[in-house]
Amino acid sequence: MATQRFHTLDDVAEILNVSWSQAYAMVRRRELRAIQVGGRGQWRVEKDELERFIQQKYAEASGTLATEEPVRDDVDADSTR
Repeated sequence: MATQRFHTLDDVAEILNVSWSQAYAMVRRRELRAIQVGGRGQWRVEKDELERFIQQKYAEASGTLATEEPVRDDVDADSTR
């Protein structure tokens, strides 16, 4: 049996732990690349594209966190008052 190349939006929603409408919105905003197939225009997301999207979100999170002031574990919050 061949390995599947594409995910449905239901699959994407489950993998990302979001609703179907949130997955659809990411596709419509072109944050997540997808193609339409079939007469009813059902969306499909290539597995590699989903992985790229996830890695991009991790990179964005790292960039955001890097610009924020680091939280120090060795400082007692009460001692700074």
